[in-house]
Amino acid sequence: MLLGVHCSIKGSLHNAFSEAASLGIDTFQIFTKNQRQWKERIIDPAEKRIFRERLQQSNIKTIFSHASYLVNLATNDRKIHTLTYNSLVGEIQRCDELGIAHVIIHPGSAKNASKQTGMKNVIGMLKSVIQRTKNSSVKILLENTAGQGSSVGSHFHQLRQFIDDIGSERIGICFDTCHAFAAGYDIRTKIGFETTMEEFDTIIGMNNLFAIHLNDSKGALGSKLDRHEHIGKGAIGIEPFKLIMNTMKHIPKILETPKEEHMDVTNLNVLRELIENNS
Repeated sequence: MLLGVHCSIKGSLHNAFSEAASLGIDTFQIFTKNQRQWKERIIDPAEKRIFRERLQQSNIKTIFSHASYLVNLATNDRKIHTLTYNSLVGEIQRCDELGIAHVIIHPGSAKNASKQTGMKNVIGMLKSVIQRTKNSSVKILLENTAGQGSSVGSHFHQLRQFIDDIGSERIGICFDTCHAFAAGYDIRTKIGFETTMEEFDTIIGMNNLFAIHLNDSKGALGSKLDRHEHIGKGAIGIEPFKLIMNTMKHIPKILETPKEEHMDVTNLNVLRELIENNS
């Protein structure tokens, strides 16, 4: 199935496995540290050992780490640049320690500079990080953005430029349904979704897609509003999620819908019911 949610690590990193088991999922996403603080987390040997043991004993096929919301690869600010660099290097090191194969990250915002400058900053940053962590096999998945303000990475050509100019097999893509819709990709209908994914394949290549974030959208088409909604309850509707569940089974899919009480269960059930023949 390769369907999961963003799991909590409250108390300890390995607690994510308990939540995953209760939800009956086979993949999940976590933060390996406090996502709203720059302070790095050092994982002690006992916590690392327990996490790896739980992974081996579980039905989890793959795990994704999501980088801190503070990081900004596109920044022109020297202080933020240094903090971002150190944070991403630390994230990759933790993923290596825990056996996590992918880290997902937003490209960021240029702020007070052109988008082209922001693009160059992302490329330079990731080249440096990959060189610094050259002994790591952790893939860095760039997530498409909603395109608000001076953010970069909202259009497929920009994501392709990242892949080409960074030139590393450790770069991949995470496709977010809400962000794509907010950026102007009309995926509401079967034709619209198929056209969008054909464009994705032509420009980026499906071989570069390693994860999908499943989110409906509070904002309208092209609104550039990054506001997630429960599956089938927003402006996108149910059709693209049905298509994803039935035609992209091999790609891990992670829910990032609002964390309201019991809604992970509700959203998972909605998605499972979309699977044809319940297979």
